[in-house]
Amino acid sequence: MALTFHGYWRATAPYRVRIGLALKGLPYDYAPVNLAAGEQREADYMRLNPQGLTPSLDAGDGPMTQSLSILEWLEETHPEPPLLPSDARSRQVVRAMAAIIACDIHPLNNLRVLKQLAALGVSEADRQTWIGRWMAEGFAALEPMIARHGDGFAFGAAPTLADCCLVPQVYSAHRYEVDLSPYPALRAAAEHAQNHPAFLAAHPDRQPDAVKA
Repeated sequence: MALTFHGYWRATAPYRVRIGLALKGLPYDYAPVNLAAGEQREADYMRLNPQGLTPSLDAGDGPMTQSLSILEWLEETHPEPPLLPSDARSRQVVRAMAAIIACDIHPLNNLRVLKQLAALGVSEADRQTWIGRWMAEGFAALEPMIARHGDGFAFGAAPTLADCCLVPQVYSAHRYEVDLSPYPALRAAAEHAQNHPAFLAAHPDRQPDAVKA
């Protein structure tokens, strides 16, 4: 099964899926979509993803969209190694961790929201405050969950869906200079995961379209 992955090197939602693909050991063809240049709104890409968002993953039967649903598809079609625990209650916790990031933190800080805030006249300093506020609120909710359930990774001793979401969000937090000192368990889990080979391979700086500083 040939996979084609459409993403942008430093966007957090594609970063999640790259981690999942690497954890599953699945090769893919990479088709970069330059969000900064607006390529996600061009006609060819809009036919793939009418939302004009990344990522998209095509397995030959039409493009899949939405990072969490793609990760769930990877889990269902390639169950080893697992991204979800074996029991229902633990799976609920991992999915809750992932949702805090993907549903409650990231949507308020993604590129299109920040552009709209700028268009409404919100200053750069106030946009920075906005970013920090919503990341802090989500991280404060995650911290006790990771402290309770983590054992190296965010949940347990092996990477899960939660880590696929956590590491990109922490990357974004560093990018926007958000203080992580109040979240020692979260920070430790992210730092541990970042040294895993799959997470290293998925890092933004290692992508073909990465812009070198």
